[in-house]
Amino acid sequence: MIEIKQLKKLHRILYRTFFMIFIIKDYFKFKKMLFKNSRFEVSLVNTFPQIFDKTITTSYDRHYVYHTAWAARKVKEINPKEHIDISSSLFFSSIVSAFVPTKFYDYRPAVLNLSNLQSYEGNLLKLPFEDYSVFSLSCMHTIEHVGLGRYGDEIDPDGDIKAINELKRVVAFGGNILFVTPVGKQILRFNAHRVYAYESIVKYFEGFELVEFSLIHEYEENGGLTINATKALSDSEEYGCGCFWFKKV
Repeated sequence: MIEIKQLKKLHRILYRTFFMIFIIKDYFKFKKMLFKNSRFEVSLVNTFPQIFDKTITTSYDRHYVYHTAWAARKVKEINPKEHIDISSSLFFSSIVSAFVPTKFYDYRPAVLNLSNLQSYEGNLLKLPFEDYSVFSLSCMHTIEHVGLGRYGDEIDPDGDIKAINELKRVVAFGGNILFVTPVGKQILRFNAHRVYAYESIVKYFEGFELVEFSLIHEYEENGGLTINATKALSDSEEYGCGCFWFKKV
């Protein structure tokens, strides 16, 4: 009797073989259309087969495309003189720096050279800022990993809470924080990430006003980005993405 693992392996082989047939067919069609003096040498030796890109629509990571787009719009709305980002996607910092001077801090600093963007080493558990000193701050899709050791950080079951308290400490009165994390039915999936209940995040940011909560749905059929989503909608997700805009009062 064939085991499930063997069936899966067989399926992968057949799947790849099926697509490779079409790649080879395209190769010979392409080569046949060439003139004698081709701009490029076409050889089987130099092929680099990409067998999974013939899709009807362009695939993308829903969390990361939507949340960075949401946050960039919020930074434009806040319109700060400077924006500080802590360990979020580099795509976000690099794009936002095109219209707002941006400083990026990470446990593993990024070697990135762009105008208006500076990169520094920074530990979320001990941020290099004075109390109440940052007007515009973001920390997105990061907190859920803190304390799980995934990225070489120290194991600490309460690492996420300590990190949130650091974020709260440095935000100026009247200042803003864009905070993004997985939301839905609260669960820990060691050592990948945590998923938080909506009410947990609101509680952790006690002393802050929730200006906006928007939700990125896990599945396309449920929608894309819902602006001003409800708690009930968030709680119905398994692995949604919560986009919180908090203001320190």
